Amino acid sequence: MAIPFRCSTSMAMLSFSYINKLAASSSSPLLHCRTVISRRISAKMATESSSSLQITHTIKLPAQPNDSVTVVAAPGVSDSDFRNAIGSSLFEQWLKNIQSEKGLLADGSLSLKQVLIQGVDMFGKRVGFLKFKADVIDKETGQKVPGIVFARGPAVAVLILLNSEGKTYTVLTEQVRVPVGRPVLELPAGMLDDNVGDVVGTAIREVEEETGIQLNLDDMIDLTSFLDPSTGCKVIPSPGGCDEELSLLLYRGSVDADVIKQLQGKETGLREHGELIKVHVVPYDTLWRITPDAKVLMSVAIYEMAKKEGLLPSTN
Repeated sequence: MAIPFRCSTSMAMLSFSYINKLAASSSSPLLHCRTVISRRISAKMATESSSSLQITHTIKLPAQPNDSVTVVAAPGVSDSDFRNAIGSSLFEQWLKNIQSEKGLLADGSLSLKQVLIQGVDMFGKRVGFLKFKADVIDKETGQKVPGIVFARGPAVAVLILLNSEGKTYTVLTEQVRVPVGRPVLELPAGMLDDNVGDVVGTAIREVEEETGIQLNLDDMIDLTSFLDPSTGCKVIPSPGGCDEELSLLLYRGSVDADVIKQLQGKETGLREHGELIKVHVVPYDTLWRITPDAKVLMSVAIYEMAKKEGLLPSTN
């Protein structure tokens, strides 16, 4: 009676040359077993090699001089991406924020132990998006606090109010938004190139690119400047997962009815950058009800409160 052959873990002790000789015949049951063993050993070697080549960097923070912070690259993050990440304005600003007067490390109750760099998206030569996980420990309990970060940096949005024939209209853009799986009506907006970027200049450029409207620098009003200084005069849409800080600007003007008609349904955007934009002009009275865009709703809220308290400059 034929004895069934079974692979055993003890076979891993056989030399590869011996296994190869035994498996020379296609009928040999060792053929499949050799493949399994080779794959297991190769996988183990790959794991050990990956572990030994793990990319790390150690930093010292003035806010916690006795505790070093280890920055680690997750599997799949290249050496160049890792270096770009830790040298980026996004990461440097985050480190600055947690060490600020009101930052996470300010009162000594929390400690940053490790940062795992998980993903880097380059916009040309600069880091556009950065994904990382920070191990922040509550010293009293020894427990980690939620520390997953999607860093994209500062941005700006513009609330455009156009008066025409006694009625006020708002200019919105409709763009395909893959993260939410559908198009969204939004304020014209854009990211700043760095943390010391030109907020108003970026706003004017983004409005022209997305709507075709050319705005004057002197006509722009910073709505977020009306917020209490303790806020940093910025709004933060999603502090539980994203570092984005928004400056919200206001533009008010008067136009002929023909301008409203020309803007309605206009297709714009930088096609070479994947921007597929359609312009919508909607009555301001209904604006707060027709879009889920946080930039719209925050701008309307600040605008209405600033108007109520007489903080807005008079229009010419």
